[in-house]
Amino acid sequence: MSYDLRGKVVLITGAAGGIGSATARELYRNGSSLVLTDTSQIAVDTLAQEFNSQNVLPLVFDVTDAEAAKEVVRRAVERFGRLDVAFANAGISWRGVPATLRTCDEAEFRRIIEVDLFGVWNTMRAALPEIVRNRGQVLVTSSIYAYLNGMANAPYAASKAAVESLIRSLRTELGATGASASVLYPGWTETAIAKVAFGGNAIATEMNRTALPAFLRRTIPPEQVAQGVVRGLQKRQPRIAVPARWAPISMMRGLFNMFADRLLTRNTHLHRLIGQLEEEVVRTRDCD
Repeated sequence: MSYDLRGKVVLITGAAGGIGSATARELYRNGSSLVLTDTSQIAVDTLAQEFNSQNVLPLVFDVTDAEAAKEVVRRAVERFGRLDVAFANAGISWRGVPATLRTCDEAEFRRIIEVDLFGVWNTMRAALPEIVRNRGQVLVTSSIYAYLNGMANAPYAASKAAVESLIRSLRTELGATGASASVLYPGWTETAIAKVAFGGNAIATEMNRTALPAFLRRTIPPEQVAQGVVRGLQKRQPRIAVPARWAPISMMRGLFNMFADRLLTRNTHLHRLIGQLEEEVVRTRDCD
């Protein structure tokens, strides 16, 4: 099952972000060529300057555009002659104040689903012919939110649970082809998305403290996730949990979720925080 990354061509979406850029560097150190994509050409061009120009292709790419996904794959094959790994990593959450399902902006809710779920689908679908041809791999960034309660972050959590299910199906469907598919579950990582629950928003930060024990709130650097990604790809692991302390919770999620949801639903302090968050969302919207 060992998979040598040397000489492999890897497509990364969301490459300019924390996990994306850290993974690009780690893959490059392991001998891979890189197709770096993000919504800003300047951002991927800047990242690409860290690597030998012969081994990198920076492209602007909106993952919600299915035709653009096909064009990215076409250009990757045109440049390198092949595509071996597609890392569907692009993702977004709330732009401003975290919102509940009662108070969130409907258009923003749909946008998050479009990027975090259909963006993965577009990337995966476009890359699959090459992945199968080269007996390569599809890797998607899910999250611990695939099995944690998604309060105040529901569209993100729903998308992460959905892409987990999507890739479980794909891995089985690829079973006879020699290609494979895997799910990455990063814990709290020092990225812009996680920042909101670690001081970026006072109420969300307090909700995080209320809902989770201290040992599960420790953040990790994107470089640690990147190292886990490379190890996982080399072993074709179906599930890559980083840090490892989240793996047992994922394995026991049936019982964990039942008891956790019950406790959270009865937590009066959490109820007050949710009410305060909803008031903040309404105030912010009125000011706009």
